[in-house]
Amino acid sequence: MGKWIHRQKGVVTAMNCFYCKGLLKDSVTTHVVRLKSCIIIVKDAPCTECVQCNATFYDNSVAEQLEKIIKDMKTAITEVAIVNYAMA
Repeated sequence: MGKWIHRQKGVVTAMNCFYCKGLLKDSVTTHVVRLKSCIIIVKDAPCTECVQCNATFYDNSVAEQLEKIIKDMKTAITEVAIVNYAMA
């Protein structure tokens, strides 16, 4: 998300949903990744969410942090890993 996006009371007003053209709002979500050897669940990841179809979008910094968390958790010796985004 670039600086050109205008947020007013948690609603993104300069962009619409890629899928349904609905309004977008700031939110948090649970990001789930299924790999061959495990499932990684990242709770409370910041996102922009469509109020109409509930599609979620991540800005670049959040996407990079999610990739880092997933990379770090791949080496964990567990079938299911649950991580809080803010604690990672």
